[in-house]
Amino acid sequence: MLRFIKHNLTGIDGVAIYPIISLLIFVIFFAAVITLVIRMKKKDVEELSQIPFETSENENQETIGILK
Repeated sequence: MLRFIKHNLTGIDGVAIYPIISLLIFVIFFAAVITLVIRMKKKDVEELSQIPFETSENENQETIGILK
């Protein structure tokens, strides 16, 4: 499968720049995400960590209705 792709790409001028651009986008994106996570305030992290455990009263009533 790769040989078919490689064969088609050899005819394109300047095709070698695309992997470099892809790698740069990948590295810049993850560097930005890591920077944002490191700079987050502890209060925000605590608040976000509690989201899966929060439920509204509506959800509780629906769950109780299903269990009965």
